[in-house]
Amino acid sequence: MLRVKPQRSMRGRLMTTSTIRVIFAVMVGLVGPSTMWGQASPAIVHTFSLNCSKCHDAHSTPDRAALMRMTPEAIYDSLASGKMATYAKTISDTEKKAIAEFLSGRPVDVQKIGDAANMKNHCGNEPLVDPFSKPMWNGWGADMTNSRFQPASAAGLSAEQVPKLTLKWAFGFPNATSAYGQPTVAGGRLYVGSNNGYVYALNAENGCVYWSFEAKASVRSAISIGPPISNPPQYALYVGDVKANVYALSAVTGKILWTQNADATPGARITAAPTLFAGHLYVAVSSWEAMGRGQDYECCKFRGSVVAYDAATGMQLWRTYTIAAVPQRLKTSKGSVTQWGPSGGAVWNSPTVDEKRRLIYVGTGDSYTSPPVNTTDAIIAINLDTGKLVWSRQLVDKDVGDTSEAPDFDIGSSVILRKLGDGHDILVVSQKSGTAYGLDPDHEGKPVWKQETGQGSRRGGTMWGSAADDNTAYIPNVDTQAGPAESGGLSAVRLDNGAKAWHVVPPIPNCREKVESCVPGQSAAVTVIPGAVFSGTTNGILRAYSTVDGHVLWEFDAMGKSFSTVNGVDARGGSFNGPGPTVVSGMLFVNSGYGYGGDIPGNVLLAFGVD
Repeated sequence: MLRVKPQRSMRGRLMTTSTIRVIFAVMVGLVGPSTMWGQASPAIVHTFSLNCSKCHDAHSTPDRAALMRMTPEAIYDSLASGKMATYAKTISDTEKKAIAEFLSGRPVDVQKIGDAANMKNHCGNEPLVDPFSKPMWNGWGADMTNSRFQPASAAGLSAEQVPKLTLKWAFGFPNATSAYGQPTVAGGRLYVGSNNGYVYALNAENGCVYWSFEAKASVRSAISIGPPISNPPQYALYVGDVKANVYALSAVTGKILWTQNADATPGARITAAPTLFAGHLYVAVSSWEAMGRGQDYECCKFRGSVVAYDAATGMQLWRTYTIAAVPQRLKTSKGSVTQWGPSGGAVWNSPTVDEKRRLIYVGTGDSYTSPPVNTTDAIIAINLDTGKLVWSRQLVDKDVGDTSEAPDFDIGSSVILRKLGDGHDILVVSQKSGTAYGLDPDHEGKPVWKQETGQGSRRGGTMWGSAADDNTAYIPNVDTQAGPAESGGLSAVRLDNGAKAWHVVPPIPNCREKVESCVPGQSAAVTVIPGAVFSGTTNGILRAYSTVDGHVLWEFDAMGKSFSTVNGVDARGGSFNGPGPTVVSGMLFVNSGYGYGGDIPGNVLLAFGVD
């Protein structure tokens, strides 16, 4: 989504390469007032470029792609005491760890402190009940249409009860200072990934821990659960990590049932929940290849894609790229490094299933490099069975990352498919441009309506997710670049004609410090139950709004607060960003502390209920 590229600042000044590198370092949490991994070098990307990239980005062995497949522990050991120690003698130990984490995608965890075996709150040996026999929140959107709507029967929470929500328990993610995995709840258990590289299985009622699984990199995607596979049959969990690895895990033990790599391109990652339908697993692939590239790195060869697997075996069935053309050599930079294109079209959102039309829908990001491609910043429809691209509808054209005019209007939010009162279907799409659309799935995504819900910017409009009930879409707005007085906002938009039923903005905060830590941008995905819609802000406040008129029913401020956790881990709240809350059986679960783009990191999972 947000990527570092030569651009003009808000005041119109052209950013220098060194400035861009520092901004990227802030983005990945390596610098700034709070960091993703703890104390780290304030210019770690620049440090890597000066000390490492001349060799490792110039096709030495191992090259950057090989380094990114290594564990952070292996990279750190090599820099600290291994064969690279001589070359790294001028780099501090903190910088060595930060470089290892920058390349590998998760914190150094030499002592395995993230493992559930080291926690004090182990559950008993109670068996897993059929996850589909009880209320659940499965995957990203709670259903195949990615509505993010939880009906009353599963929510177990009414709008009248919402003001009575209180914190029941908190779980701290060890060795992590960013919380960005959306909880999945099924069979009374909660499954969640973390940027420390672990997946955890907890008891949804009290937070005790059943098991943990250590992935090869950080896990930010929500988890999807499916019917039993393997021999003996075991309920399967499906999840991806930031090295684009896909895992099928036993829901009972956390053991691997199968694993695949969805894309070996350097920087490829999985941010979206895999979508499971009729025995097939659909995985969307995104990338940060265009971020923080050094002068010796050949960029860009990545193309977004959707990969279909046999859910039982992990066998790849098909792959569809969002950009059909294979990247070609474009030009040579001053350092004689080849640049490639077309590239980009990352898919940051979870695929939406249209069973009636045998299609899946995804939104794409912008082009990384020229030439511009008409399947970027677009909604594309792919045949469920064959992977054939059936149609695409571009919403913003000529959005190319290596040009100074690029607006960076990625579609990060999943497409929502809903049925109107007259029997017709509508696709609801909200974008970083600050514009929401109603598209006709029967006429190749032809716009039915269009509604402005925000100013739009690189960190504007809808970043991660809208929600919709039977009649209304609820669309959050970020616009952090507009400053504390103009950022944020939530719009209720009619599904049939796009008219606004209401629009509310968060209170202007008293703080007037650095924008990133002050603005109440509503970047996190929103969640709706009958009568109430939940929306978090980047300045750490989660609110519930009435679906009738948008008045606030309840709020909770987590920013900078320390929490006593059930697993004994020191935990602190931060920004609400990325995923939204999940609501199941009278409980609300949400992570606090996604330190994205200068927002405030944290490492806590919060569980609320009604007395």
